[in-house]
Amino acid sequence: MRNLVLAAALALAPPAHAEGEMAGDFDYYVLALSWSANWCAREGDGREDPQCDAGRGVTWVAHGLWPQYERGWPAFCRSGERDPSRSQTAAVADVFGGAGSAFYQWKKHGRCAGLSAEDYFDTARAAFASITLPPVFAGLHKDVRLPASVVEDAFLEANPDLARDQITITCADGMIQEARICLTKDLTPRRCGDDVIRDCRMKDAVMEAVR
Repeated sequence: MRNLVLAAALALAPPAHAEGEMAGDFDYYVLALSWSANWCAREGDGREDPQCDAGRGVTWVAHGLWPQYERGWPAFCRSGERDPSRSQTAAVADVFGGAGSAFYQWKKHGRCAGLSAEDYFDTARAAFASITLPPVFAGLHKDVRLPASVVEDAFLEANPDLARDQITITCADGMIQEARICLTKDLTPRRCGDDVIRDCRMKDAVMEAVR
């Protein structure tokens, strides 16, 4: 009986992720798009991050392009590739919201792609460009509360080739956190793994106004 309970607990446990795995060993990408104003309210303001400066008009930025297993994900992989230069991270600050964010995403996730830093950043930019950001949110000039499903619907409307099982919306601290879109290594939308499909069910999630 005790063994059955343990087996059930393990089956329900969230998937463990690996660290220090060999670069290039993964199944697909997750493009995580963060709503900038909410990230600023939760974290960025406390850091006095330039991404959060008033008047910048930042909407969605790439939290990251994450190599993913069908269950779980690698991180901080072993790679012989050089870390990016300051000029390389600065060149993708518009995608990641800042050069510091770009460097951290390279260090934790980019190395796992088995690419050079330059190629990883090029791939991240191409992934970001492959998704049409819902124009309705660009004009968000006051804070709103809305069902998380409305955000997903807006992405699906703006991207007719995207299916509902290829995107998930996450929440944190009562706010819309991210839109996570699953892509093949060729950056074609694909079904997300079961551990990624965890849609936020909130009916009144906050989206702060564009800054």
